[in-house]
Amino acid sequence: MKKVIILISSLFLFTSAYAGMSDSDKNKAWECSGIYMANYFLPPGETFEYSMKEKSMASVKVLKAYALEIGIPEKEWDDGVNKAVDKFYGSKYDEGKTNDCHNFVNSAIPNGEERVKKVVQTLY
Repeated sequence: MKKVIILISSLFLFTSAYAGMSDSDKNKAWECSGIYMANYFLPPGETFEYSMKEKSMASVKVLKAYALEIGIPEKEWDDGVNKAVDKFYGSKYDEGKTNDCHNFVNSAIPNGEERVKKVVQTLY
């Protein structure tokens, strides 16, 4: 019985490690994607520096690329992002939430900050 429990536990840990992103991190990444998309499509009257719009779009691309790299199915990723976009689309710019998302991308994705900067350069 001990061997079975150890085997099942090992498989669970291996699968979690392979996924590369916990459910909590996935939800945070989806939420950030929704916030970033809301930033890009701000409602009339909201002011937002263009460079921050670029960073928002680049961050969405980096989050998706990383999700696909670690094996999250594209449909699962897109479904999560769509729900987050529906939640945040049309909301006002929230600097605190946006900065939290920048910090998340920088800490959760290897070389996150550099990857975002590289994508920003390709947007032109």
